[in-house]
Amino acid sequence: MATNLKNKVAFVTGGARGIGAAIVRRLAREGAVVAFTYRGSIDQATALAASIKEAGGQALAIQSDAGDAAALKQAIHQAASHFGKIDILINNAGVLKFGPIDTLSLEDFDQTVDVNVRAVFVASQAVLPHMGAGGRIINIGSTNADRMPFSGGAVYAMSKSALKGLVQGMARDLGPRGITVNNVQPGPVNTDMNPEEGDFAKELHGMMALPRHAEADEIAGMVAYVASPEAGFVTGANLMIDGGFSA
Repeated sequence: MATNLKNKVAFVTGGARGIGAAIVRRLAREGAVVAFTYRGSIDQATALAASIKEAGGQALAIQSDAGDAAALKQAIHQAASHFGKIDILINNAGVLKFGPIDTLSLEDFDQTVDVNVRAVFVASQAVLPHMGAGGRIINIGSTNADRMPFSGGAVYAMSKSALKGLVQGMARDLGPRGITVNNVQPGPVNTDMNPEEGDFAKELHGMMALPRHAEADEIAGMVAYVASPEAGFVTGANLMIDGGFSA
């Protein structure tokens, strides 16, 4: 294991699959103790925690729905009680409700806001009593916060755009406490939700400088840097990692 994050405790929402799981594995490899939430992927969550422990690390999987504010607060309290503190918060959990604006229900809109925006506020507020100077709050946003070049993504893009303002304001609030707040904004990533061989992939690649999907480990690498001591002067930033989708 590396030691960039030795003696650090990380909390990752939506950490059992895809980008979240890659982040959990990377932070553990960097030496962090990692707690992560999952909603329904119990087998994947259990296997991920077990693999980290087998490699000599520490991991705690907590079943929790990011859209449920009370459950999310309880998960953070459980992790902080178990490990004594939280140094790094990764707000990764997200939903994608896709379709023309006249086809999306109010329930779709509310769920998107609850998970993609409100949960970031809830988790960030809940973690602060357990986070000291040198803390990191990192949100997984999207390149669609800056560019939505096709129809059907209005509500999703709105939710990710909202994080930009939230991060800039939180960076001002928490800077005097030595806590940095940033967004990492991926483009297309090869996951179950958006596979590189999917029907939509060719159209996406045509919009990019690098015509391919990212691998989840590449996103995790960016997150690991922002979480590290080397990124102590990075705050209030929206860091694009999208293969030139927004170029």
